[in-house]
Amino acid sequence: MTGDLSRVRCRLEKAVADLPGEPANAEEAYSRFEETAAAILDSEWEQYTPGILETYLAVLCEARMLELGLVPDFHE
Repeated sequence: MTGDLSRVRCRLEKAVADLPGEPANAEEAYSRFEETAAAILDSEWEQYTPGILETYLAVLCEARMLELGLVPDFHE
């Protein structure tokens, strides 16, 4: 039960790039990325050891947030 994590990031980046229109700001860009990551998790989670895909996508989302200059709210 191991999917190929090396391909997940590529699929995520391509899916986000293929979305229509351009994001209006960094928050919208992040929202698109996060929503697409959630869709991948929903559709592919059974192909991976429990927790692996979720953790990997969470790390990718945190990295994207920092790349976009958004500061995560650690008080939530």
